[in-house]
Amino acid sequence: MDINKTLNGESLEVALAGRLDTTTAPELEAALELDGIKDLALDFSNLEYISSAGLRVILAAQKKMSSQGNMVVRNVNDTIREVFEITGFIDILTIE
Repeated sequence: MDINKTLNGESLEVALAGRLDTTTAPELEAALELDGIKDLALDFSNLEYISSAGLRVILAAQKKMSSQGNMVVRNVNDTIREVFEITGFIDILTIE
């Protein structure tokens, strides 16, 4: 998985490409340094797959951001949207 971060003041955009699974979830968790971040955007344009380990990292980020700012998930493909719907994440996340 590729992780590209763009920091602009208190806003962080993280673009993911590839598979977010058991192997790569710890990599994303380490990359998400959210102290001082008010706006977090996750760009899933090139994300092909997400596993329960990936969902756990996304949920942890959402919990942290709900207490300090906003989080949005952008460009979700149909496969990942289906995972979000089945798991109930569709109701937890702000998806654009």
